[in-house]
Amino acid sequence: MTLRVRVPAPLRRRGVVVSLQFILLGIFIGALAWALRDVWADAAPRLRNASLIDLGLALAVLAAYYLVFVLGWMRILAAYGIRVRYSVALQAEMLSMLAKYIPGGVWTPAARVVALRRFGVKDTPVVLATILLEAGLSAIAGVGVFAVGLAFVGGVDAPLLPLAAFAVVVTILLWPSVFRAVATRLLRPFGAEDVAPLTSRTVFQLLGFYALTWPLGGLALFFLLRSVGGDPALSTIPFLGGASAVGAIVAVLAVFAPSGLGVREASVYGLLLAVVGEGVALGAIVLNRLAITLVEAVLLLVGLVMLRRVPRVSELEPEHERERSELVAQSN
Repeated sequence: MTLRVRVPAPLRRRGVVVSLQFILLGIFIGALAWALRDVWADAAPRLRNASLIDLGLALAVLAAYYLVFVLGWMRILAAYGIRVRYSVALQAEMLSMLAKYIPGGVWTPAARVVALRRFGVKDTPVVLATILLEAGLSAIAGVGVFAVGLAFVGGVDAPLLPLAAFAVVVTILLWPSVFRAVATRLLRPFGAEDVAPLTSRTVFQLLGFYALTWPLGGLALFFLLRSVGGDPALSTIPFLGGASAVGAIVAVLAVFAPSGLGVREASVYGLLLAVVGEGVALGAIVLNRLAITLVEAVLLLVGLVMLRRVPRVSELEPEHERERSELVAQSN
């Protein structure tokens, strides 16, 4: 017997869903602004007098974080026999990052799929599976970095239980047999027949890789705090990287907020209070949002410039087909 959940007809309309998202987002941001109304008096002058040197360093480190992060997705694509040039992966990744600001939730993966199809990668189910794997593996690594970072900072009122539960759920979903069943069923409307999981060796390699990328995000946040007058210790960088990871996780879970707008800032703000004052924390999260958007836009343009010519269309070369067959065989 199949259980079917009936969705009211009005909620099936995209316009209604988007309108509800904007309403919920407006209510949340309004409540957040009201809660922080007394902090703005301290944060505003800090923003006006922000150190351009520290801000520049933060932008450079944040750009480095994104440039390195792309390599992880390329590794996942390669595991499925799809090899693309770095400039192609960069363009697709940054396009999807900016697409998060469009209400609806589907535009982030759609942007990557469309971007890769322009260069001959037409295996939509596999591309979507790599996006799920990237999100899941980076999230698990981020929770781990946050847990380690807590050892360097005292007195943090951290949501350890929800984060641990989240990490356990994602780990279960990425378990080979579970991932194969869930991903195949979820991506069947896109033509999936059998989505093979990654090998254990590849999974552990990627977890280690993503665990090393989050401290880069922490270093960027470190310089943003300094730019508005904060003086965090170098030892807090792992914690700041973990805080960035928590913010990114919350942004994904808050489906009503495009790119986690407001929700991400609120979660990171609460964690930053363990190392800096309210005014510094508020100033830093405002600059962090602006820096993220600016860097993503600039790197998208960089990716476009790097594409001096459209690469030859070759979705899966014979050797890549062989690699993919080997992956399926190893996962059986």
